[in-house]
Amino acid sequence: MSQQALETIELELAILIRRLTTATADNRNLDRASYLLLRQLADSGKVGVKTLARELQLDVSTVSRQAAALDQKQLVEKVKDPTDGRAFFYHITDKGQEELTIYRTARLASIERLLMDWPSDDAEDFGRLLQQFNRALRER
Repeated sequence: MSQQALETIELELAILIRRLTTATADNRNLDRASYLLLRQLADSGKVGVKTLARELQLDVSTVSRQAAALDQKQLVEKVKDPTDGRAFFYHITDKGQEELTIYRTARLASIERLLMDWPSDDAEDFGRLLQQFNRALRER
């Protein structure tokens, strides 16, 4: 990879992160951290804090604080592990699923508007390359 390509990617990523945050801010009931935690719970079902931390690549204390805040808002529920009274799981509540759906729908609509004029093949390639980039970040 050329130095110019590397510098272009670095700058465009910085701009992308700033602009995406602004462009998808239509629904502020959830912040990005809450969205990702709820999305993980929606995909995984009942999950313990350690598993959530591993999946989100965060430390346990961070996930515990985020989950506790969502629990106070009744978006997730803490459930005792029936096999180990000391352990517990979190799962998304109906209210949490509703908030997640509203937020995700708003994000998808914003992104769809941004890509409206793109050829379908370019949008597909963009999605595929973003997945590849995110996998590389996760595996580093």
